[in-house]
Amino acid sequence: MSTNKLNTEKSFFIGLQDFMRLIRGSNLFIIFVTQWMGRIFLIGDSSNIEEYLRDFNFFLLTLSTLLIAAAGYIINDYYDIKIDAINKPSKLVVGKVMKRRVALFTHTVFNLTGILIGFYLSTEVGIVCFIISFWLWLYSNTLKRRAFIGNLSVAAITSLSVFLLNIYFVENNMEVYQFGIFAFFVSIIREIIKDLEDKEGDAQFGCKTLPIIWGDGKTKQLVYVLFALFILVSVFMILHMRQEYFQYYYLILSIPAFFLIYKVYKAGTSKDYASISKMIKFYMLAGILGMLFI
Repeated sequence: MSTNKLNTEKSFFIGLQDFMRLIRGSNLFIIFVTQWMGRIFLIGDSSNIEEYLRDFNFFLLTLSTLLIAAAGYIINDYYDIKIDAINKPSKLVVGKVMKRRVALFTHTVFNLTGILIGFYLSTEVGIVCFIISFWLWLYSNTLKRRAFIGNLSVAAITSLSVFLLNIYFVENNMEVYQFGIFAFFVSIIREIIKDLEDKEGDAQFGCKTLPIIWGDGKTKQLVYVLFALFILVSVFMILHMRQEYFQYYYLILSIPAFFLIYKVYKAGTSKDYASISKMIKFYMLAGILGMLFI
C-alpha cells in the first residue's frame, strides 16, 4: 500500500472522529437506543422484535430525531467557538477542523431533512420536529447564556425525544412518560454540572449561567434539590405503577442518585465536574438499558 493511500485513509479516519465528536456520537447513540428500546419494550410486545426491526417508518422517525439532534450540536459549537477555545481547546472542531460556513450548511441540511421526514410521517410529528429544531437554534443563540432557562430547555428537548414515541404511535403509554420524566431530571442535572465545569470560559464571554451568578455553593444546592425532587417523583411513580417489576426497577434506579449527590458535594474542580458529567451520562444509559429487564 502506498504512503499516499495510507495518509488518505488516516486523514479520513481522523476527519470521521472529529465529525463524530462534533455531533456528539455517544449522545446520539443514547437517543437511538432510547427510541428503539421504547418501541420494542414499552410501546410494543418484545416477542415481535423482528417485525419492529422491519418497520421502515419507525426507522425514519429515529433518523429524523438523530438528524435534528446532530444539527443542534453543530449549531451549538458554531456559536461557541471562542468559549470552547478556552474550556476545551483540544476538542474544538468548528473553526479548526471544519470551516464555519461548512458547519452552518451541514446544520441547515440536517435540520431541513429531519423536519421534512417528520412531516412525511405525520403532521403532528413534523410540528414537534420543527419546534425542537427551532428551540435548539434558539438555545444555542440565546437561551444557553441565560441562567437555568438554557438548562431547562435541553432537559425539555431530551424528554421530548422520548415523548415523541407516544405522539407517533398516538398512544397514552404511562411507561413512556415515566422514562421521559427520568430523562428530564437526569438531563437538567447534567446540564448544570456542565455549567460548573465550563464556568471559566463562560465567564469570559458574558454568559449568565447559574455558577457565574450564584457561585458554586448555591448551584450545588440547586443540584441537591433537583436530585431530591427526582427521588420524590420516582417514589410517587413507584407507588402508582401498574406492574410490580416497574416498581422494583425505579426503586433500583433511584439508588445511584445518592452516590452522585455525594460526588457533587465533594467536587471542586473542572476535572471533578467533567467526571460527574460522564457518570450521569452512563447513569442515563443504564436507565434506558434497564428496559431489557422489564
